[in-house]
Amino acid sequence: MTDHALFHSPLWQAGSLGESIPDSPHAISMALPRWDDVVGYEEKAPATLSRLKTGYPRFVIHPLVREIARRLSPERPCLPFPSRSVAADAASFVQAQSGAATTIVADGGLFGLQTDAGGVAALQAYWQHAGWIVSSRQAAAWLAGRGESPEAGEVRQALRRQLAGFYDCAEADVFLMPSGMAAQAAALRAVLERRPGRATVQLGFPYVDTLKLQQRFGRQAHLLHDLESAPADLRRLLEAGELAACFGEIPGNPLLGSVDLREITPQLRQHGVPFVADDVVATPFNIDLRDHADLIATSLTKFVAGSGAVMGGALICPPGSPHHAGLRAIIRRHHEELLWGADAAAIELGARGFPERMQQHNANGLAIAERLRTHPAIERVHYPKWESGEAYEVVRRPQGGWGALITFLPRDAARTSADIYDRLEVCKGPSLGTVFTLACPFTLLAHFHELEWAESCGVSRRLIRLSIGLEPVDELWPRIERALPASA
Repeated sequence: MTDHALFHSPLWQAGSLGESIPDSPHAISMALPRWDDVVGYEEKAPATLSRLKTGYPRFVIHPLVREIARRLSPERPCLPFPSRSVAADAASFVQAQSGAATTIVADGGLFGLQTDAGGVAALQAYWQHAGWIVSSRQAAAWLAGRGESPEAGEVRQALRRQLAGFYDCAEADVFLMPSGMAAQAAALRAVLERRPGRATVQLGFPYVDTLKLQQRFGRQAHLLHDLESAPADLRRLLEAGELAACFGEIPGNPLLGSVDLREITPQLRQHGVPFVADDVVATPFNIDLRDHADLIATSLTKFVAGSGAVMGGALICPPGSPHHAGLRAIIRRHHEELLWGADAAAIELGARGFPERMQQHNANGLAIAERLRTHPAIERVHYPKWESGEAYEVVRRPQGGWGALITFLPRDAARTSADIYDRLEVCKGPSLGTVFTLACPFTLLAHFHELEWAESCGVSRRLIRLSIGLEPVDELWPRIERALPASA
């Protein structure tokens, strides 16, 4: 099924459970069409897991990657990594977290990390949180005995050139990564090397692995989830002692609010603390962070590629940052070209149409958000235009919009959310930024084992998140509206 076919024939009914979204051997999402399917996935119910053809690659190991692991280590648990230094870093993490023994085995440019049963959870945690993964395209090439194409270097350079244009920086300021989380991990490593042993701060309720990365790979992570009190709370932390960095999403996921950088940036600059920004939801088409961010860690998997069939990320060093030279030098010293050439080619192809697509994503997202906001069955719509809107306006580009991600809470959500989700006539599964609309019960999917904690931060377990695609709004809205009760 092509992406365009998903516009008109989305995978939303019960029988589609586990199907790849899209229909590609490199798909990064899978159909979870019912609320109970999400619960079954999170509880690792065999009846659910047995139906999955694929999944988001940091959470569900791709079948081709599992086959590599089996060949590298027939008898011991193992995961392959794209370089020896990454495998060594993973070994250190596994040993520190679990005490389990590890062994690195090398074959054909990949480096398998073997461990025992006691180290499996830590090994999988490293793969998920740090994001230094082997992609499905790289796995397919390894299994076929192929290396990278001769054009791989030129393709990566072409992609860096495009990203430099999007971010108004030099090509040398762009570092390509195998995933967005690898970009976050590289940023964390750089700020901790600059100020060893210091704590980090997360501004606003974050994407799950952004905080987990700081908690498990850093020294200490302070979460300032309340955007209103964050500037004052940050001031107290800065006055109490040195910090390594602040991390923040502009806007946040899933509540789509933004911290007011007019208050934050002067504080950080005064104390010499870098700000690591995540612009995945808004994208560089909509926002300009040059006056505020010292590093931008982004996922190319989402809107830049758009296909839902490739993984990649980038770490950007904005040239106006007072920390530009020092941070870029640290990043360059550690950097390896680990974005596989065929993945870079898929992203580069998508990036060519990214600005035009993003204009349509913006228009469609706003149209659907406005209709949801006035619907009697909806209690609350989270969308960047209305969530801390003035703070978002500080960084919005003149031609930029408010993006295509919408989170909503139905009225009487305990009774209605699951039914609404089940009835939505759009593709349903993890991820965002695809050219086709994709829905998920975000809190359930991202925080299933910490729902009470998420709700204590104001994030309801009943939220439904929509990543609005490029379908004609007049066709898409009726498919959403039919899922909603006529009245509260």
